[in-house]
Amino acid sequence: FNSIIISSITVIGVLVTSIPAAYSFAKINFPFKNIIFYSLLVSLMIPEIISLLPHLLIIRGEIIPLPFGPSWMNTIQGLTVPFMGNIFVIFLLRQYFKKIPNELWDAARIDGASHFLFLRKVVIPMSMPIIVTISLFAFILAWNSFAWPLLILTKEDWFPVTVSIYSFIREAGTNYNLLMAASLISIFPVLLLYFFTQRLFLESISNFGIKQ
Repeated sequence: FNSIIISSITVIGVLVTSIPAAYSFAKINFPFKNIIFYSLLVSLMIPEIISLLPHLLIIRGEIIPLPFGPSWMNTIQGLTVPFMGNIFVIFLLRQYFKKIPNELWDAARIDGASHFLFLRKVVIPMSMPIIVTISLFAFILAWNSFAWPLLILTKEDWFPVTVSIYSFIREAGTNYNLLMAASLISIFPVLLLYFFTQRLFLESISNFGIKQ
């Protein structure tokens, strides 16, 4: 139940931040757009393990003051907010948005539409396959997260399924039959989610190979 809450909030946050950012990089001209975008892509080369300590210090409120309390240790925001900005998701959405013809934006602008209205009425409905795909990716990433919850959680109130299985192994030892049962339960929601979204998932993959 904790993992479902954490993963769902993370997916919503990823969509809220990534869709406008990707649209801006794909369809809006502003100074230093390409420099900013490629700088973000370069940040993908930084190993995740290197950024864990600075992120931990930020979450503990030792670098910058945080809203909603002096520290985000053992909180839902500490488990979700760090995952809401995903450069890889922005890259995927940008590549998909760039395939949408600019003539549609010209027609919408003639009718008096703003960028926000064009994004909401045209771009998002046309991009549902890739949006479902990145939602699935973000859900799996949050669901399988282990190192970060293990670092910031000292109480069992918000233990996700990965940390719970780890705690189970430490307490009960390598009881393989119970461990396999717990592992099956942990992957079942992901399999169920993929089962209902596989059509849009496969459609988004096939569309990446088509040039328009």
